[in-house]
Amino acid sequence: MPSLKIIIPKGRLHARVVELLNDCGYGVDSDERCYVPRVADTEIEAKLLKPQNMPRLIELGSHDAAFCGHDWVAETGADVVEVMDLGFDPVTIVAAAPRAAAAPRRRPVVAASEYERLARRFLERRYRRAIFIRTFGATEVFPPDDADIIIDNMASGRTLKEHGLKVIATLLESSTRFIANRKALRDPFKRDKIEQMKTLFRAVLDARERVMLEMNVAEDKLAEVVRVLPCMRAPTVSPLFGGQGYAVKTAVRKREAAGLITQLKKMGASDILETEFRKVVP
Repeated sequence: MPSLKIIIPKGRLHARVVELLNDCGYGVDSDERCYVPRVADTEIEAKLLKPQNMPRLIELGSHDAAFCGHDWVAETGADVVEVMDLGFDPVTIVAAAPRAAAAPRRRPVVAASEYERLARRFLERRYRRAIFIRTFGATEVFPPDDADIIIDNMASGRTLKEHGLKVIATLLESSTRFIANRKALRDPFKRDKIEQMKTLFRAVLDARERVMLEMNVAEDKLAEVVRVLPCMRAPTVSPLFGGQGYAVKTAVRKREAAGLITQLKKMGASDILETEFRKVVP
């Protein structure tokens, strides 16, 4: 039986990726102590690896698809297809230097980073002479004693601020991508399986952003209520038994729900229910 070989990330992305796969119905039983997770979908084989290793392994064809940050695709220079941006773990790759330093105190400039390819490219553009130091975590502690600048990923910027660092340049924006091997996408079975996964990922991610609002509305209030309701296409309106008004339901953005409920109540809507979706397929 043919199968699609995927890589699930170890580390901070692990739980979110497994949750997404399970919300899609793939039945992944995985913790980070087992490198070969069990998958209920018999057309999928899975393995756990660090995101840093994934792009090259996907390029080489050892596996067909994986979940890793765009930063590691750019860092490795791997020739892979980014099938979908999942939006997880958004970070910015930045160059940062001590706030107190007006300019690097040494020539050549000493730069520390986990991202050697990205860092060297930046240094070549910015400085006439530079020395690169490869780090293995805790890059922010290198300045000022061991490096003039660092190239690192930044989420909120709090860690840089706590270490007295300021951003001096932005290299790229990154988030978690679903990536695939080019040859796998030319195989009919694997291409269809990857497209199926993409469709389900989008359905689940869209569902997480929306809720269903259901309410009862008197006939004389219906037109006014329907006019203010955002929806994917149009609200569903059904007459209540005995001509006692209408039942109205519509899908709305989760962030809009609280304000809408208050507004709808003031407009005369009653028995308002808010429920979550599992999947949304437009």
